[in-house]
Amino acid sequence: MENSTEKKAPLSELMDTTMSKIREMVDSNSIIGEPITTPDGVTVIPVSRVSFGFGSGGSDYGKTTEKFGGGGGAGVKIDPVAFLIIKDGITRMMPVAVPAAATVDRILELVPELMDRVENMIAKKKEEKEIF
Repeated sequence: MENSTEKKAPLSELMDTTMSKIREMVDSNSIIGEPITTPDGVTVIPVSRVSFGFGSGGSDYGKTTEKFGGGGGAGVKIDPVAFLIIKDGITRMMPVAVPAAATVDRILELVPELMDRVENMIAKKKEEKEIF
């Protein structure tokens, strides 16, 4: 039974190393980037799509773990998708790709701007009620 535990150790260590390297490469800052503020008060936030994969495997050539052979690999692909532009309290999404062709895609792109407009309209209505 000790022998079977020893055989699993190299492969387990290999997979742990692979996963820890993936964690180093992919974090939340890879998807929603750090905000960049320009001197005129505009804030730009990059948004990306992250894809990753990994594989690892091993084999024991003999009865002892000293003859273990294995390998692992990982890959990460980061594609820029859009930029969130914030100016004077209004948020806009500027896609990097070709403009949306489908109606549903276009609606999804306009959601942040629509939310800002509705929010501003509600705030104005509240101000009007408070005045009268």
